Amino acid sequence: MNLSRQKEAPLYDALQKFRRLRVVPFDVPGHKRGRGNPQLLEFLGANCVEIDVNSMKPLDNLCHPVSVIKEAASLAADAFGAKHAFFMVGGTTSAVQSMVLTACKHGEKIIMPRNVHKSAINALVLCGAVPVYIDPKVDTKLGIPLGMELADVEKAVAENPDAKAIMINNPSYYGICSNLKAIVELAHKNGMMALVDEAHGTHLYFGEGLPLSGMAAGADMCAISMHKSGGSLTQSSLLLCGDKINEGYVSNIINLTQTTSASYLLLGSLDISRRNLALRGRESFAKVSEMAAYAREEINDIDGYYAFGAELINGGSIYDFDVTKLVVNTRGIGLTGIEVYDLLREEYDIQMEFGDLSNVLAYISIGDRLQDIERLAGALDDIARLYAKPEGAFFSAEYITPIVKATPQEAFYAEKVQLPLKETVGRICAESVMCYPPGIPILAPGEMITDEIISYIELAKEKGCSMQGPESEDISELCVLK
Repeated sequence: MNLSRQKEAPLYDALQKFRRLRVVPFDVPGHKRGRGNPQLLEFLGANCVEIDVNSMKPLDNLCHPVSVIKEAASLAADAFGAKHAFFMVGGTTSAVQSMVLTACKHGEKIIMPRNVHKSAINALVLCGAVPVYIDPKVDTKLGIPLGMELADVEKAVAENPDAKAIMINNPSYYGICSNLKAIVELAHKNGMMALVDEAHGTHLYFGEGLPLSGMAAGADMCAISMHKSGGSLTQSSLLLCGDKINEGYVSNIINLTQTTSASYLLLGSLDISRRNLALRGRESFAKVSEMAAYAREEINDIDGYYAFGAELINGGSIYDFDVTKLVVNTRGIGLTGIEVYDLLREEYDIQMEFGDLSNVLAYISIGDRLQDIERLAGALDDIARLYAKPEGAFFSAEYITPIVKATPQEAFYAEKVQLPLKETVGRICAESVMCYPPGIPILAPGEMITDEIISYIELAKEKGCSMQGPESEDISELCVLK
């Protein structure tokens, strides 16, 4: 990384220059720097609405960048150790889908863990590629899926030598990392692309003592959620490409689905955030790691909770662990993670990232403060004291092995019928069902519905998990193949 270059922010500078020029707008957007919508101006402020502008020569065009956006993307590539970087304004969903669409065409195979984000499975619906799922191992005590074991990936490759790519989560929402470098090397040895969903791993490129990043492991493409741990605005992300990727083809793939009216608020935030991480990321993420370690210590002193960390590393299904992830297992106080999540929000004004049936996650990043960590620990102590129940029967895992009967595209576009939840057992699902976050489908199109899956969905609904995916608003019905 060229640190002297990283002090630059060409797109941000161009936007600041544009603001000073006070150009008369006869283009879109129609609010005309907020003058046409006073409430919008009051809500967001002049600094924001004055640079909510359309593409123009001085500001470049995201669909075909030739000047300041191109320069900003080049700086991002340098900062992340990539050959090329694309600015994405459709979130990391668009980056993940662009990776899959680049690697696979209709009927071609892609090897992936079944606990991928819904964006990857939705990409299969779009392009018609065939998933070869690897079932993750499960920690039944913690109720979380783990990483892909190398032996399982080797088996999938041996059985599917015609697969075009392997997708890897690095890290998972729970901080779990697979043996990334070995899987990337296995993919390349067998002529396959290595695609890495690093939605939760921006900090791996800048912090010390953290798991290996995708580009450092030699991956071909990585999807990076800058807005998660990198500090940019929500919905802004990066797509990184390695040496062997045809960036012109990737650009065409991105432009199949990405907007032609990219938000300069998002683009500018990517440029500023990249500069901030390049210049101050090492120091910032050292503090993040320290805060997460302090939080674990404080929380683990409270009876009934277990904030797990690097002690889980086993060299296989948990090859490494992202210590910035603060995941607290709540089974010991007899409450589900989503129940603790709700109590923290409703009684203590603390907003967690998500709660599942066994855990609650605090996303620790560059904007957190030590006093906030102490407030969280104090609230958890209160909840254990005031609301704890005898530990009851919980689901053994957050993952149920699917029975795949059709590809996601075949099932999604097939003739279907909507049935009450209880009547769908034994049928083939034509839509996805998931708790969001984390957005990992409980059911994906093409999978058989079982009694175990129905029980899981009903329990998740009962406990208050935020459910989405089906056409049915209250998840009382599912679309199944006729």
